[in-house]
Amino acid sequence: MHCESDPTNTTEDAVVDVPKRKEYKIPRFNRDSAYAYVQKQVNFGPRVPNMASHTACKEWLVGKFKEFGASVIEQDFQATAYTGTVLNSTNIIASYNLDADERILLAAHWDTRHIADKDNERTEEPIDGADDGGSGVAALLEIARQINLTGIDLGVDIVLFDAEDHGEENGDTPDTWCLGSQYWSKTPHKAGYRAKFGVLLDMIGSKNARFPKEGVSMKYAPQLVNKIWKLGQNMGYGNHFVNTPVGGITDDHYYVNEIARIPMIDIINLPGGTKTFGHYHHTHDDNIDVIDKRVLGATGQVVLAAIYRENNGTL
Repeated sequence: MHCESDPTNTTEDAVVDVPKRKEYKIPRFNRDSAYAYVQKQVNFGPRVPNMASHTACKEWLVGKFKEFGASVIEQDFQATAYTGTVLNSTNIIASYNLDADERILLAAHWDTRHIADKDNERTEEPIDGADDGGSGVAALLEIARQINLTGIDLGVDIVLFDAEDHGEENGDTPDTWCLGSQYWSKTPHKAGYRAKFGVLLDMIGSKNARFPKEGVSMKYAPQLVNKIWKLGQNMGYGNHFVNTPVGGITDDHYYVNEIARIPMIDIINLPGGTKTFGHYHHTHDDNIDVIDKRVLGATGQVVLAAIYRENNGTL
């Protein structure tokens, strides 16, 4: 999520007629539940590949998705970091309605930064990653819980990418980031996997979060961006879902778009525009204190509404 990309060559999403499904009432996203899921992740400690806390959190995540009625695949892989370290990593895929032909993809990264390279102290220590990693995962867990409670006819695949945040900060090396999404995009959990669209959640829970229309998202899925931003604004969250366009960034959605050829957008906090992340980014300030329940709840509710509106044919 640290390199500008060319946002030109905008393409329009194809409009496809699909059979009408059962209409479901949009569930209520429980912000207290989602906040508890952030806290639980932070309690494990840093979720850095090869650490015991990473393994423990993985087992908990897999267990929660199973508890919420999903079919779960653990996609184990090894990736070599820019430091030369071999990262023992796992993408976690939780699926609903495996037989449904029409599918949507929801994603976040569940690993955390191995160093605090933007901090002034303890720079070689890993960070909590409450927002950068934890918030997106928490929202997807709560969405899974609501899908299990409410039901849905649409095929939904939730992918938690690993080894996203182990990249080289300085230098022209964007491919050192997002190792889990690169691996999944080349070798998806199911041969020939396709999804109508994808939504990536990254840093969605901090106070005053601001989600501009990011360049890679607008290049590959401008109609989807505009629909979800309009939905967010109509729900009263226009202070978060802002119409400001910004340049493209290298985040997990970049590789899903480029390699897997699935149109995916990124909902990401960029308060100052491209490459200007929150003040806590890659520092020890990215702890539970940075999470705002209201923002986490607002973002999660918009995504949950988008899923059910897509199911109901009203997105």
